[in-house]
Amino acid sequence: MSTEEFESLAQLFKIFGTPTRLQILFCLMGGEKCVYDIADELGMSQSAISHQLSILKENRLIKNRREGKTIYYSLLDSHVMTIIEQGLDHVRE
Repeated sequence: MSTEEFESLAQLFKIFGTPTRLQILFCLMGGEKCVYDIADELGMSQSAISHQLSILKENRLIKNRREGKTIYYSLLDSHVMTIIEQGLDHVRE
């Protein structure tokens, strides 16, 4: 592996290093949701969720689509779910 690949991998793990972001990603494992639904499910403010969603999107972990005035978020691909599931398996052992 190149130094650049290690740096990219370290950045990925840094993004996963925040409990709030992990909670959002875990929430999205259940399917597409809007900011309101995520905030309600996690008991957090919409502004706090929106801030974290922008970081997750910027780092290519989630995607979004617009339907009218509402934006729906979902995991970018199955790799994100696999990373979370593998991490949970590891900490539960």
